[in-house]
Amino acid sequence: MFDIRQGTDGSIRLTGRLDAVSAAVAREFLAAVTGTTRLDFSDLEYIASVGLGILIAQQRRLLDTDGGLVLSGLSPHLLEVFDLAGFGDVFEYD
Repeated sequence: MFDIRQGTDGSIRLTGRLDAVSAAVAREFLAAVTGTTRLDFSDLEYIASVGLGILIAQQRRLLDTDGGLVLSGLSPHLLEVFDLAGFGDVFEYD
């Protein structure tokens, strides 16, 4: 199961598993994001390569307009996935 929603503080919370089944929901939601936005991964259990692809595509789009994604709440496992994918310098981490 996957859920994505904007919190009252403006951050976006991802919950569950971001995989091929949930990719369309995440892609559609994130396509509407503008500016600099914090993504909270505290409740995300798993991210597949398709999820990484969605995040990198949105990051590139946002950087072109002086925005970007700030990633927070990454578990050690998810942080390792991002590092292994070579995204250490692509995203800002909080």
